[in-house]
Amino acid sequence: MKPRITLITLGVDDLDRAVQFYRDGLGLPTQGIIGNEFEHGAVAFFDLQPGLKLALWPRASLAHDSGLALGPRSATEFSLAHNVADKAEVDRVMQQVRAAGATVAKPAGDTFWGGYAGYFQDPDGHLWEVAWNPQMLPQD
Repeated sequence: MKPRITLITLGVDDLDRAVQFYRDGLGLPTQGIIGNEFEHGAVAFFDLQPGLKLALWPRASLAHDSGLALGPRSATEFSLAHNVADKAEVDRVMQQVRAAGATVAKPAGDTFWGGYAGYFQDPDGHLWEVAWNPQMLPQD
């Protein structure tokens, strides 16, 4: 399989609340919620970087579309990592997400692998890492 990840979809319990967190709190660009005219169609897309988008979709709609039963949430199934250019930026992002309503799961600090990182959970419990990794510095 050639890796062509273009969309990361997070199942959410309250689409309006989730959009407010990512759009207003984190400043991610979006056109807002679309697809309300379709049953199980309401979704919001956010531009992340060229060729990659984040989608927020109600968990019930994701379960319906996939044919799977709606299960309980679990914050430790996976995490998304946001890599930044330096330690100070980690601290700034962690302050921003806290102000936006995120729960800080682990305050930023030095890591065993030589970087600096912290974890937060969005309003639906999705786990994000904010990290400065000297081996994986962002291009911009």
